[in-house]
Amino acid sequence: MTITQLYYVLAVAEHKNFTLAAEKCFVTQPTLSMQIQKLEDELDILIFDRSKKPILLTEIGQKIVNQAKNIVNEAGRIKDIVDQQKGYVGGEFKVGIIPTIMPTLLPMFLNNFISRYPKVNLIIEESTTEDIIKKLKNGHLDCAIAATPLEEENIKEIVLYYEPFVAYIPDNHKSFDKKEIEISDLDLDNILLLQDGHCFRNGILNLCKNNAYLNENHFQIESGSFETLIKLADEGLGTTLLPYLHSLDLNDKNKVKLRQFKNPKPSREVSLIYPKNELKIHIINALRDTITAVVRGAIAFHDVEIISPIAKK
Repeated sequence: MTITQLYYVLAVAEHKNFTLAAEKCFVTQPTLSMQIQKLEDELDILIFDRSKKPILLTEIGQKIVNQAKNIVNEAGRIKDIVDQQKGYVGGEFKVGIIPTIMPTLLPMFLNNFISRYPKVNLIIEESTTEDIIKKLKNGHLDCAIAATPLEEENIKEIVLYYEPFVAYIPDNHKSFDKKEIEISDLDLDNILLLQDGHCFRNGILNLCKNNAYLNENHFQIESGSFETLIKLADEGLGTTLLPYLHSLDLNDKNKVKLRQFKNPKPSREVSLIYPKNELKIHIINALRDTITAVVRGAIAFHDVEIISPIAKK
């Protein structure tokens, strides 16, 4: 039994196709199939039911895959231990970031991180929280930046900062003249939201569900970007909520329409999340230190109320 054989088994288990798994592993399909067959012969069992389309794991195959994930991950820790001992911070490192955080946070820390750790090959992708969790569990991401808490088993969370929700209220709205607002000041029958799949949308829904007068059918207009929501609000179609860092990038004309909430300010918790096996923890710590150093000056809110990003039923 070899680590390579287990790696091939995990690829087939994920993609449910030998040809696709071989492509992802950068080997020929006969090579991958032969190695898996050798492992099955050695163990005298079938890991995959090849008669099904797509290919399925057998009962014992599922148990082997669960253990194989642990073995492959632990094998990867050997190089990490050596790197840490040598003080080497480098190599390929894959980071996922949710769409409502990436445009504002990434420009704040990326240059600093590249300058401090030039040997790290950062590969950054924008993904929804749901996709990020899957990729972390499958080993396709080393860590991610997302709104928390997520209450996911085997995933650790390191809080980076707390980011308040900020209301965007057009000048024809009844609450425009208020310096600070409460949730009850918003028109819950015409609040503008991001499309389903964004955890920031879930946070707003969870926040507003605390209001006894909320009607689920009130949420009608949805969009894929904050910029569109702002334009819709300016057209008199409602109000919306923005993350605090996003509000900093607005022009002076639009900043006049921003209103902060009274304390405790409804906020989202933004964290680095990563698998509990702590692979490449030295790079994770370097990323954490870089981000917290640059964000500390931009966000200084302490009296906050954390709103869950998990969709409530």
